[in-house]
Amino acid sequence: MEGLMLARVLRDLAPHLPARTLGWVFPDETTAALLIDGVGNLVLSYRPPQPVLFVSRERLRGEPRSPFQRFLASRVRGDLTGAEQLKLDRVVALHFAGESGFVDQAPTRLVFEVTGRNANVLVLDAGTGFEGRIVMAAREITGSRNRFRTIRTGGPYSPPPPYDKADPRTMTGAEAQALAALPVGRWRERVDGLGPLLCAELARRVGLASSQPPGDAWPEVLEALRGLAETPTVSEGVMQGGAREAARDEKAAALRKLLREPLEKRVTLLTNQLSDVTRAEAGLDEAARDREEADLLMAYAHTVEPGASSVLLPAFDGSGERPVALEPQLSAVQNAEKRYTRARRREEVYQRLAEREPELRAELAEAQARAAQLDEASLEGLEALAAQLQQERPEKSQYGARYTSPGGYEVLVGRNNKENATLTHRLGKSLDYWFHAQGYPGSHVLVRTSGRDLDLPDILYAAQLAAAHSKARGSGNVPVDYTRIKHVWRPKGAPAGQVHYTDQKTVWVDGVAPTA
Repeated sequence: MEGLMLARVLRDLAPHLPARTLGWVFPDETTAALLIDGVGNLVLSYRPPQPVLFVSRERLRGEPRSPFQRFLASRVRGDLTGAEQLKLDRVVALHFAGESGFVDQAPTRLVFEVTGRNANVLVLDAGTGFEGRIVMAAREITGSRNRFRTIRTGGPYSPPPPYDKADPRTMTGAEAQALAALPVGRWRERVDGLGPLLCAELARRVGLASSQPPGDAWPEVLEALRGLAETPTVSEGVMQGGAREAARDEKAAALRKLLREPLEKRVTLLTNQLSDVTRAEAGLDEAARDREEADLLMAYAHTVEPGASSVLLPAFDGSGERPVALEPQLSAVQNAEKRYTRARRREEVYQRLAEREPELRAELAEAQARAAQLDEASLEGLEALAAQLQQERPEKSQYGARYTSPGGYEVLVGRNNKENATLTHRLGKSLDYWFHAQGYPGSHVLVRTSGRDLDLPDILYAAQLAAAHSKARGSGNVPVDYTRIKHVWRPKGAPAGQVHYTDQKTVWVDGVAPTA
C-alpha cells in the first residue's frame, strides 16, 4: 500500500475523530479490525509482503489468535482521538485515550508500518509524534535479522529515517519542471507518497510509457499528479501490470542492497591500500635519513664511545655536525646495521606497493564504476552484475575457501583454527601437500593431488595463498614451508590448528594472493 493511499484513508477518517471505539476483532492471525462507532471497521492487515489499511462496512468477527492480538484487545482501548501519517510515508500512528474501569487502561499509540516485507504493528506508550517506548510488537526484530534497526519490547522506537521528497499535494511548477528529464515511472524517487502502482497510474493518465520522461509535457504530469493525490485510485489494467512491476522493483531493490555492501567494502579496502602506498612513499625520506646516519656511523665508528646513547658526527657535505641517537647496548656498527636493515625494509615495502599501485587504481576505478551503476541498473543488469561478481569470488567449500591451482588441483585454505585442523587431520590424504608460512600464524593450505607431484607453478600458487593468509600478508620474501600431509602431526594436548611437521621444503614468495 502506497503513501497517498494511506493518506486518503486517514483523510476520510479525520471528520469522525475523536470517535468511540467498540472493540477489536481478529479475522485471522495477521489482521486486526477496530470497530469505530459511525464509521465501520478500521482494518489493519499486517501480513507481509502486502500489508493494507482500509475501512470496511462488512461485519467482521474473530477472537485473538496470538499474544499480540490478545494484548491489543485488552490494552489498546478507549476513544480514537487522532490518526496521523509520517509525511506521506507508509507509517501511521493511531492515538487511543485509554479508559477507566475495574482495571484502568492507560492511553496508548498504535503504530502501523505498512512497509511491504517489513510490515509491523507496534503499541507505544502515550505521547506525541512517532517516537517512544515499545510496549508490544507484532514482530520483534533483533540485531541478527537487521543490524541497522531493531524492534524489541521495552526498547525505544524510532521511525524510519527521514528523507527529502516533494509533496504532491503542494508541489510547485518549478519542482515539477526539475523532474522533466526523469522517466515518469521513476518520479516516485523524488515525489513523496508514490510507489510502483501509483507511478504506473500516473503514466497511464498522461498517456506516457513509464520509461518515458515527460519533457515539455511536465505541466500535464503535474496536473495528473495533483488529481492522483486527491483520488489515489488505480485502474484494473494498471493494477495487474503494476503488481508485476512492484515485484520486479522489490527484487531489484533487494539485489541492489545486496550488491552495494560488498562493493562499498571493496572500495574502502582499495582506498586504504592506496593510502598505504602514500605512507610508504613518505617512508622513503626516513629510509634516506637512516642510510645517511648508518653511513656516518660506519665511517666514524672508531670515534663512538661504547655505551653512548647519542653522538655528534660531522656531516659528509660539510654542513656541520649531525646528532645521531644510539642504542647503548649495541656497538656503532650494530647501530648502523640496524639502520640499514630498517631502510632496506622501507624501500622494499614501497617498491612492492608502488608496483601494485596501477593495479590498485584500476581495481578502485572499476569498483567505483560498478557502485555507480547500481542506482541506474535494471533488474536484468543487476542480475548480470551479481553473476559476474559471483564468478570472481573464490569458490567456497564446507571446509575453507576453495581455489584451483594452475595445474587444476583443488586448493583449500583454512579460515580459522577449526578449519585448519579439519583440512590437515581429516580431509588431507597422506600424499596430499600441506603449506604454511614459516614462523607466522596463518592458514593451513591443503593441495589435494591424489598422490601426484606438484609442478613449480602449483607450488608457488599454494605458497602465495599461505603467505597471503598469514600474519606476513603484504610482506615480501615470505618463507613458506610445504610437505606431504603424512609428515604433519598434532602434538598431544595442543590446541586445534597447532602442528609439528618434518621433511619440509621452503620457497620464498610475496605475501599477496595469486591473481590466477
